[in-house]
Amino acid sequence: MSQEKKRDFHQTEYDAELRDDMRKLLELAIREDSRDDGDLTSLALIPQNAPGAAAIVAREQGVVAGLVFAQELLEMIDPELKWNPSVEDGARVSKGDKLGVVSGPTLSMLTAERLLLNLVGRLSGVATQARRYVDAIAGTKAHIYDTRKTTLGWRRLEKYAVRCGGARNHRTGLYDAILIKDNHLAFGGISDFGPAEAVRRARKYLEEKFQGRPLPMLEIEVDSLEQLAQVLPENPDVVLLDNMSPETMRQAVAMRDASGSSAELEASGGITLETARAKAESGVERVSVGAITHSAKTFDIGLDWA
Repeated sequence: MSQEKKRDFHQTEYDAELRDDMRKLLELAIREDSRDDGDLTSLALIPQNAPGAAAIVAREQGVVAGLVFAQELLEMIDPELKWNPSVEDGARVSKGDKLGVVSGPTLSMLTAERLLLNLVGRLSGVATQARRYVDAIAGTKAHIYDTRKTTLGWRRLEKYAVRCGGARNHRTGLYDAILIKDNHLAFGGISDFGPAEAVRRARKYLEEKFQGRPLPMLEIEVDSLEQLAQVLPENPDVVLLDNMSPETMRQAVAMRDASGSSAELEASGGITLETARAKAESGVERVSVGAITHSAKTFDIGLDWA
């Protein structure tokens, strides 16, 4: 493979767009949880001005994500609520570790409790799942990538969590990269061109549309070594090897290397923690795993009164 510097998809970081996504989700979450009458149980039992403090505590081992949103979330409930973090996003924690302390009016704390636990629990679950896959292929040259198999409306937040877990982001949406899949080539059975021509047409489209701007990534899916041989001379940024065995992928890597193509190779299709390492050891540069997001278990955290 060519040794030129490789391009990559946009990698999600904590920024204004991510904060805006969080606020929109929290506006919906507050509405569905409190509506007009608020927390009836707490209003019935807790004095109006009672102060309180409570720690958010890990109930299991894993990687945390979403703490960066805690203060803003709390302020959306009540500007008097304060967050004092004990760890940062991306930290590995053990059962019993304190993630931070919430303080302020007790009524408001109880209103915010489940929203905060749901947000941090979900994102920490994704980060923990990502880290498991990263650890599973440690020592190989491959990197773990996520997919678009995310929770509706949560994509950028979940991709941020993936990064907290040490993995990388595949394309964020349909708008920021080209990924030619078999359905594009087989559309209605009327396509009159193969995968190599598809790459040429896609690159021409990008060059015309993005004149004077950096071109988005261009990737194509293949399901056989014959198709790979056709697309390598076109030098797409990435070739996705769909549901290939490790042995077939080793042949694909050797074919790519012999061709001098600059394309990176991506293993994809039903990859699990048990199979990820064998796929990575084939010599591919990328391993994409939908299970990082679509099958992540919510990380168990709780609120303990200080």
